[in-house]
Amino acid sequence: MGKLLGNWKLEKNENWDDFMKSMGVNIVLRKVGNSITSYEEIKNDGDDWEVNVTSTFKNKSVKFKLGEPFEDHTMDGRTVTATFRLEGDKLILDQKATKPGEPDTHVERKLEGDDTMIQTFHNVQKNIVAVRVYKRYTP
Repeated sequence: MGKLLGNWKLEKNENWDDFMKSMGVNIVLRKVGNSITSYEEIKNDGDDWEVNVTSTFKNKSVKFKLGEPFEDHTMDGRTVTATFRLEGDKLILDQKATKPGEPDTHVERKLEGDDTMIQTFHNVQKNIVAVRVYKRYTP
């Protein structure tokens, strides 16, 4: 799991526009979401975890403990109950929508080799999946 820690730069998206559309993201924000470069930093100190997402459009930082649900606000504006957990070599995030009719999401982060992180996003209700590929980098 320690190999997932560090700094990551988005290299490519697969089915990202369809995923955002399934989440109710409007066309203007989808165009922005498809065109920006995103960076992630994953940190761990004992029981405390942190994921920082930065881009030219929006930044987000989330601090958490594995297995402990917390209220979170997603990049697409939903309020969710979020829970991170480790499953083998994967860091998994489940987001349960707090408003009826809004989608739940399941996000998996896993390493492929030493320098590639694969993120799989799943709209649970609509069964739409997107993949984002990140490469390790030094800021």
